[in-house]
Amino acid sequence: MENLDLLNNDLQITPQAQSYLTESAKWGKFLAIIGFIFCGFMVILAFITPFVFSQLPTNASLPLGFSTGMKTWLTIVYLLFAVLFFFPCLYLYKFSIKMQVATRSVSQENFDESLMNLKSMFKFYGIFTIAILSFYALVIIVSIITAIMH
Repeated sequence: MENLDLLNNDLQITPQAQSYLTESAKWGKFLAIIGFIFCGFMVILAFITPFVFSQLPTNASLPLGFSTGMKTWLTIVYLLFAVLFFFPCLYLYKFSIKMQVATRSVSQENFDESLMNLKSMFKFYGIFTIAILSFYALVIIVSIITAIMH
């Protein structure tokens, strides 16, 4: 495959491409704001869910250890997911804001920063996906070894 140097081949942002970028920025901003709202809900749930479980009557359907350590772990897990989900939303929001400014004012600096934030969002999702797939592979391997041992 031929190595193309985009800078020396006069790659340009056409009006159609600018329109696509502007619309992408609008949708990105919307999705980022919804993501921030969900992060807030996760933080709220992190503290409400253990309280709700502690109000349930003690019966056989809940494990005995749930009332102590599990509530703490549940809070930690919810907070961890809120923090993990916050960063891609932040990168998407920064992409959107910078791209809107760049397309309105024809600012190369904002355009570059916008694309840098888009790259960071995709990099975050890529690393997160690799981590999750590695975790799944580890669980499968441990499950197979456990099944063989028994």
